[in-house]
Amino acid sequence: MKDLLRKAIRWLHPGLRVKRWLLLLTAGLAAISLGVMLLWNLRVFELIGSIGGPQRAPFVGSLAMALGLLAVMVALRQLLRSVASALHPEAKERLVDLMLEERRLEVGPNVVAIGGGTGLSTLLRGLKVYTTNLTAVATVADDGGSSGRLRADMGVPPPGDIRSCLVALADAEPLMTELFDFRFNGQATELGGHSFGNLLIAALTEITGDFEQAVREASRVLAIRGRVLPATADAVALCAKLDDGQVVRGESSISAAGGRIDYVYLDPSGPRLIDEVRTSLEAADLIVVGPGSTFTSVMPNLLVPGFTETIMRSSAVKAFVCNVMTQPGETIGYTAADHVKAIQRHTGQVPFDYMLMNNAAVTDDVLERYHREGAGAVEPDYAEVARMGLIPIQADMADVSPDGWVRHDSAAVARILIGLLEDRFPALV
Repeated sequence: MKDLLRKAIRWLHPGLRVKRWLLLLTAGLAAISLGVMLLWNLRVFELIGSIGGPQRAPFVGSLAMALGLLAVMVALRQLLRSVASALHPEAKERLVDLMLEERRLEVGPNVVAIGGGTGLSTLLRGLKVYTTNLTAVATVADDGGSSGRLRADMGVPPPGDIRSCLVALADAEPLMTELFDFRFNGQATELGGHSFGNLLIAALTEITGDFEQAVREASRVLAIRGRVLPATADAVALCAKLDDGQVVRGESSISAAGGRIDYVYLDPSGPRLIDEVRTSLEAADLIVVGPGSTFTSVMPNLLVPGFTETIMRSSAVKAFVCNVMTQPGETIGYTAADHVKAIQRHTGQVPFDYMLMNNAAVTDDVLERYHREGAGAVEPDYAEVARMGLIPIQADMADVSPDGWVRHDSAAVARILIGLLEDRFPALV
């Protein structure tokens, strides 16, 4: 009882800006009570006599109730604004809109997006408009750049793709997301090339002693819509056997090797699938695989034991978002169907029902830039995809980024994917 009273008294603490509205609320309730007494001709403390007799009681009672209701409405509105504005900077001006938006997102579909790199973070920016029940499963096989250095120096799983997903789902101030993406200059220094977000996740891993918990804490800092999970918290390396028999170890080395990939595998081969990932896949309404580097971003997730099998058992709508362009060192010359065949060869399954492919032409100047890298546009061979048992979906999904590279249009892709749930969530479409 004392604890409850102490918590109640804390609402009167100076600076909360709620005392005046609590007082107004109390006055409003008192006025409503007085109005009820007058309307029912109750002679409590001779109230009726003091205001001029029974004949005026109904009028005065109605007036008191109206003023009381108005006071209560104003008080409740201002109380809500005071509390909400302390929690969200836009709440003071857009409280109702924000509340409606949050309620809409809370009842949105359960979506699991699987991949890594730029492709996954691009997709998440589009999907978070439709739901907060969003789980991003990112690969932890990266061994290049800042992630690779932290992995080697501190023994933590590479945080790079996790960080990109956190920033994509962030609902925090723009400065905070810029801070997470900030990269220190100067390769001559120890911090040179490191991302601040990567360093923070690594530090949180050291503090909490658990990579999963570190990601949760970083998620709270950015107030993300949804959650981000690694497929496994175990230390794994991605290896590849090339057509010429060469074996390459490390995600960054695979792309740099330049040979045609025969198959990839994880070392060690039996990392533990995180329970939350399994639960998310089982409860999903929509599971999206890709876009992203097929061998080095998508495949490391699917190769975790139990991952693909859980997708197959799920009753969710399952879709694969094919890359718009081929990737040097990985998928040169691949058609859309070749991407599916590569996944089937590695997992023994085709773990999706739909395949999204871009059918918009890429401009000559952009194509020329890719051709100089040995890459090109992925051919959307719809008939072959259909023969594999998938439903092909073709649409204009390409967008050219400011740096001149082709990316997926996050809004267009998300709109198509959510449209696949029309029967289950008609209000979203």
